[in-house]
Amino acid sequence: MDGTAIVAAVGSGDAEAVTRLLEAGADPDTLDDDGLPVLCRAVAAYDAAVAEALVAGDADPDRGLPDGTTPLVRAIDGGSPSVVTAVLGREPRLRLPQAEREQLLARARRWYERGAEAGLRDGTDASGPVHRARVRDDEYTHVTQLTLGGSTVRAGHGAILTDLEWAFRVLPPVDELASRALAQGDPDHVDWSSVRWVLSRRRSKETWSAVAAYHHAPTPLARLFALDVLWTHMWPELSWRNSYEKETEDLLVSWATDGDEDPEVFAELLRLLGDTERPESAAIGLRYAGHRDPRVRAKVPDLLVLWGNPPPLPGAEARATLLELTADEDWNVRAAAGGALCGAHDGSSEVTDAVVALLRDPVAEVRAWMSEAVTRCADRSTAIADAVYALLEEEDFSVRLNAAYVLLRQEDPRTAEAVERMGPLSHPGYEDDHRLSAIWSWEWDRKNA
Repeated sequence: MDGTAIVAAVGSGDAEAVTRLLEAGADPDTLDDDGLPVLCRAVAAYDAAVAEALVAGDADPDRGLPDGTTPLVRAIDGGSPSVVTAVLGREPRLRLPQAEREQLLARARRWYERGAEAGLRDGTDASGPVHRARVRDDEYTHVTQLTLGGSTVRAGHGAILTDLEWAFRVLPPVDELASRALAQGDPDHVDWSSVRWVLSRRRSKETWSAVAAYHHAPTPLARLFALDVLWTHMWPELSWRNSYEKETEDLLVSWATDGDEDPEVFAELLRLLGDTERPESAAIGLRYAGHRDPRVRAKVPDLLVLWGNPPPLPGAEARATLLELTADEDWNVRAAAGGALCGAHDGSSEVTDAVVALLRDPVAEVRAWMSEAVTRCADRSTAIADAVYALLEEEDFSVRLNAAYVLLRQEDPRTAEAVERMGPLSHPGYEDDHRLSAIWSWEWDRKNA
């Protein structure tokens, strides 16, 4: 098969076309116009999706190149963790001899310790200032991209080192990994994300205890790091592992009972506690409902309403606290309290009045939040229906969709008008939306009655 098509597909960044061509018999190691395997072109373009497709189609990441490197080495030098992961392929520890694994680790460590800018300057004769830009490296994390004289490097070598160590089953001390994460000061940075991911998979009592010890750290950032890693021990998809879920919940309860002086840390702590079903949660929520910082108060409602289907009704004190929080000066607190009340509606007019007031709140974000909450609310009263009907004036399509859906569920005579006022029902991102599906079914039934 002529290699022109796959070279073009790689150059255009079309991963699906690359996969189709490989399945049709294209050579995964086709050379481009520069005489390099097309995998190198994907690496240079920071195209992880295309690189992954090529490696899955048997492109050789360890192929020797004229300059003595390999596609994998070039990926490491490029500084993108997502590209390195794509090029590394499956079971690299079995594929690569120990000496080569050690060389790759040493290369990544040199880049990390010297810094991306120093490495970039070594690789070009250009001088002058380096252009820096924050770019997405994958769907969730970002990294700094540096450009000088036509050469580009991403400063993700901390994450690359962490990922390679895990791939080769090298287990650095937790403190060393934590230092890499904390050096960036940003939970959305690739270095932090990779450390969290690796520690979430190191399921030993020693590792868990070392992470948990950071809840006594003097800096808020280090305590946030501890919470971020501990959160992974509560992920359902990892429940088949030794997750230390009970130990984590015990720590969260003890920590929350004592409080935390930093509002950002404390709010995150209460958020995680709200994801548990611990009976102590309600008492902790009541204790901090009047906290000075609205970020903390906004996490209290989830502590006062327990999980369940339907959720059990809150106690008298919790109910009174939630009603009080619906009038909080901070709109995030009002919305959180309204959502909790709506989810555990006790059928009283007092709760209905509070929900209606929030559906008419002067802040658009509160109205949007509550429009979503009432789609799960058991209250089918006229007052709720009237308040929801007024939301058809909102510009936000999702709010209007919620309003029409609620009216449809309540078999309100204004449903047809609500659907008409929504405008076109086809919106990108809503193709599989259950609310739209219900409206389409309703329209079909109505036309074919």
